[in-house]
Amino acid sequence: MITPDQYQTVSNLLLIWFEANKRPLPWREHYTPYHVWVSEIMLQQTQMERGVAYFTRWMQELPDVSSVANAHEDFLLKLWEGLGYYSRVRNLHKAAKVIATEHGGIFPEDYAAIRALPGIGDYTAGAIASIAFNQDVICVDANVERVFARLFDIDTPVKQKHNMEFIRKTVTAMLPAGHAREFNQALMEFGALLCSKKPKCHLCPLNLFCEAYHLGIPHERPVPVAKKEIKNITVATGFLVHNGKVYIQKRPETGVWAGFWELPGGSVEKDETPEEAVIREFMEETEFPVRIHDKITIVKHGYTTYRVTMHCYFLTLAQEHSPEPVLHAATAYRWVTMDELDEVTLPAGHRKLLDHLQTDLRLAPLLENS
Repeated sequence: MITPDQYQTVSNLLLIWFEANKRPLPWREHYTPYHVWVSEIMLQQTQMERGVAYFTRWMQELPDVSSVANAHEDFLLKLWEGLGYYSRVRNLHKAAKVIATEHGGIFPEDYAAIRALPGIGDYTAGAIASIAFNQDVICVDANVERVFARLFDIDTPVKQKHNMEFIRKTVTAMLPAGHAREFNQALMEFGALLCSKKPKCHLCPLNLFCEAYHLGIPHERPVPVAKKEIKNITVATGFLVHNGKVYIQKRPETGVWAGFWELPGGSVEKDETPEEAVIREFMEETEFPVRIHDKITIVKHGYTTYRVTMHCYFLTLAQEHSPEPVLHAATAYRWVTMDELDEVTLPAGHRKLLDHLQTDLRLAPLLENS
């Protein structure tokens, strides 16, 4: 077990390892606070390679805080499309407006001011303060938790309160004054590249200090938590075509996929077929009487603890009917071309449907004849 008098040795080994092995990430070029902030928000729940690609595109479109503050939310959602957890980009937008109005457009350096920004918790505030401004504060993410679960053989789930308190206290004690930027990144990088889910113990400069390695159980740490039950949902959705355009509507500003554009639809109820469900949903949501032209496909996708099976249909208006809906489940609607449809932000399942339609030969004649 590592003892406090060995903390400095461990810290030095981590710094040496990081200097030799750190990845050339774009926000590490100058450690601009805006760049560090956006990278930290993006990398929550996102793999590094994917995050770098989104970061690069984001910076091309939005080079500074002011450009984010002045951007329309729909534009930001489209840039973020595919990253998921969209509350992140909404909070980023809110925070940019706060920075513009309360901090003169300059990212605040004070830890309390950083922590007070929308969407920024203890970890992100610590990451920005230490990485962007080299302040002596810690940031503990899942990678750091995994490293310490192995170093100290934590035999209960790391998220338990007493374990988190121990980890934060120990990281604070190991933090070398004046080197928070390198040290915090070293710990996280070490957990991501070496002490990962499949640890490379034979390459590890800390294996002499690691209790889990000494016991031969690094693969058993951290102790997993019980998995949440997966709920299966069957839904039906309709691709309504009229006069060569497709009907979409905008979801409310609260709830799942808030503010996204969507194809109407909903859950298939008990003793109801998907065909019956899509017709009923359109009537309930828009008061459009529709008929099924053909079944398109079945799309399967998952989010959080849900697994969704979505039955998708080509629809047309069932009779001569005004293309003006009566909205009961949306805040706005549009009739759009296929090119325009590609420009709006859609839920993941609907985006998968559009990917399928790129090779569906039935679509073009339907658009021409509707």
